Amino acid sequence: MKILVVGGGAREHTLVCKLAQNPIVDKIYVAPGNAGTSSIAANIDISPNDFDKLVGFANENDVGLVVVGPEAPLANGIVDHFHNAGISAFGPTKLASIIESSKTFSKELMFKYGVPCAASRTFDTLSEAQSYVKTQPLPIVIKADGLAAGKGVIIATTEQEALSALEDIMGQRVFGDAGNSVLIEECMVGKEVSLLVFTDGKTVVPMIPACDYKRIRDNDEGPNTGGMGSYSPPGFFDDKAKQTVMDTIAVPVVEAMNAEGRPYRGVLYVGLMITSDGPKVVEFNARFGDPETQVLLPRLKTDLVEIMMAVDEGRLDEIDIEWSDDPCVGVVLASGGYPGKYGTGYEITGLDSLDDGIEVFHAGTKLDGSKVVTSGGRVLTVVASGATIAIARDKVYANIGRIGFEGANFRADIALREVS
Repeated sequence: MKILVVGGGAREHTLVCKLAQNPIVDKIYVAPGNAGTSSIAANIDISPNDFDKLVGFANENDVGLVVVGPEAPLANGIVDHFHNAGISAFGPTKLASIIESSKTFSKELMFKYGVPCAASRTFDTLSEAQSYVKTQPLPIVIKADGLAAGKGVIIATTEQEALSALEDIMGQRVFGDAGNSVLIEECMVGKEVSLLVFTDGKTVVPMIPACDYKRIRDNDEGPNTGGMGSYSPPGFFDDKAKQTVMDTIAVPVVEAMNAEGRPYRGVLYVGLMITSDGPKVVEFNARFGDPETQVLLPRLKTDLVEIMMAVDEGRLDEIDIEWSDDPCVGVVLASGGYPGKYGTGYEITGLDSLDDGIEVFHAGTKLDGSKVVTSGGRVLTVVASGATIAIARDKVYANIGRIGFEGANFRADIALREVS
């Protein structure tokens, strides 16, 4: 089998590593990939948003399965294009991907079908949103309706912060068309956790839970990023809590999407807040999370190709999905200035100085001759497993400092709450 993976981040590098473990896979292509994927797959210089070129490449190279990583191509209907060309593709259709691409849609879906979530209102004009904020208790959550690379959510602790966030999103259009409308939500209190599920639209199978860290600095300070690290599993989220989420959120939402004429196949990411009233939805994503994928897939024992083919063919009920008991911790190494302005092109050193068992998943990297250099904000995710969270965490932090590039920085508190 030949596989095409669409995307170029650490999530896609992780997917490539796991897919390559299947003995029948003899070739993996990645569009566009990065320096990490180039060592185990063939990078191809095609944009994830150039569907015609991607379909043409898949046909010319006898690709049997396409795996889509990023949210934007999914939202724009990439899976539909491949299916229309008779090529198997893992991921939801454009109709189903709206559960991530429009926060207003997902919120209205939850309200309609009684799925627990935060109270909220949607606004299409800046003046109405600003007037509403002035009447609400603080803190308050401001969300751009559309896709904003994980950065379109602001938790405002003061009225001025909330008004500034609205001005940035709807006035200055810092997230482009994602800010055509905004959701203003109550700020839920509790612990956050991510539960991803595989589904073929009929069968819904949970993965193991994970926690990620969205703020740039320790102690959850600073602006939101695409994610600065993650770990799995969180000790506070047991099997009973997972079953509650399956019964009240994951399964009802898949059934709701069917009822709405938007059958969902692929991975559904359920971002949760564990409140005093039970689990509530923070957000849905229509794909594997990043950085959660980097700590989930190393724990997956069942062959990923088999799972993906079963999802695409509507026979997930035939697959027994198993996971390793060993916890996993991942820490993101980012460029100086991220998530704001940052430089690129800096040589990365120390990648060959790490202990056995340490995995490094590339994101913002590329090859410059024989050198690996930075090319993005989140550059690498350094990952380790161990018998306990503490052991896995110690392994990561004993190694991450050996990797260097100009302006490199990382959070020092990933998974700390699990061991302190």
